Amino acid sequence: MQANLTREQALDLLKTYNQEPFHIQHALTVESVLRWYAQELGYLQDQDFWGLVGLLHDLDFEKWPEEHCVKAQSLLSEAGASPELVHGVVSHGWGLTGVDVKPEHQMEKVLFAADELTGLIWAAALMRPSKSVQDMELKSLKKKFKDARFAAGCSRQVIRDGAEMLGWELDDLLSRTLEAMRAYERQS
Repeated sequence: MQANLTREQALDLLKTYNQEPFHIQHALTVESVLRWYAQELGYLQDQDFWGLVGLLHDLDFEKWPEEHCVKAQSLLSEAGASPELVHGVVSHGWGLTGVDVKPEHQMEKVLFAADELTGLIWAAALMRPSKSVQDMELKSLKKKFKDARFAAGCSRQVIRDGAEMLGWELDDLLSRTLEAMRAYERQS
């Protein structure tokens, strides 16, 4: 898988269109989670590509939320990104935005499933005395997941649809993504 962008170029591009610390942190989190999944699922040779897709997945969201995943296509193309990278980035908006790019590759399905979930997990972590995912248990995460009022902006339906798209049980997606975020937090 070819990106036609280095990580440094991708990070510069992200910071060109995103200044909010929350958006930058979310991008770095999803990058790390996708890199973890690449290793976990046997795509180690494509780990950098998976990471770049995660890093850039919300490239257009801060400045153009109403054109999310639509504007990203042109921004990435203008930056010289490969068609594979563009497809990977915009596929997470399938059925949710004005882009009808269905997640096809395993990486795209993981991004679709884990994007919203990372937000839910971080919100749950911030409620803990430790402010960490290190001591979070699956049972605690499931309780937050079931509470529709908690982190209401994180679509539980998208997370469920993503698990189904991957052919995984919801608990499997929750526990794997929690482990990916633990690994990220240990590195940070």
